[in-house]
Amino acid sequence: MFTGLIQKVGTLAGVKARGTGKCLTIRHDPWDSALVPGESVAVQGACLTVTSAHATEFACDALRETLDKTTLGSRHAGAALNLERALRADDRLGGHMVSGHVDGTGTVASLERAGEDWVLEVGCGKDLLPGIVPKGSVTVDGVSLTVVELRAGSFTVHLIPHTWANTALKGLKRGEPVNLETDMIGKYVQRYLAASMPGGGVTEETLRKAGFLH
Repeated sequence: MFTGLIQKVGTLAGVKARGTGKCLTIRHDPWDSALVPGESVAVQGACLTVTSAHATEFACDALRETLDKTTLGSRHAGAALNLERALRADDRLGGHMVSGHVDGTGTVASLERAGEDWVLEVGCGKDLLPGIVPKGSVTVDGVSLTVVELRAGSFTVHLIPHTWANTALKGLKRGEPVNLETDMIGKYVQRYLAASMPGGGVTEETLRKAGFLH
């Protein structure tokens, strides 16, 4: 379990084929307590298991499923990567509850300055949009963000100066793919409504009628 609050921005140091997947080597500034093999780290929002670790570097395996469903399959050496260690039972829960299981990818439609902030618009498919609601939470490349506006085929979020300065989102370009994880609780609501409502359809209107939107 994660929170979507990025702890470090690492660098992809190497990529090697391993079976049908890949072994990723990631460099980073030292953690206060060292990583250990077997623990989970969210890399660009995807939960991966540490297979080996040193003070400023760790390795993890990405299966073919992960490479196909996330942007990790297209990342090359030198790419900046958002990193977050798994939540401990006694940690503060900032951000929102994040599983590290990426639901799919979106595409940067625009990234524009708005005063001190930045407005990021992400286009995504109709399979993901029902799980994204205004004022709800969404994870973009592992970063917990609040949805500002929901559009026909996209949504917008605002990046405050701290988020801009301390995550890899500042390196995004228009047309670039990003990993998306919709709100965990929202997915359970969506599943419940799909199974219980006539026709099984879940739309913004059905969510509003059920009291989940105002």
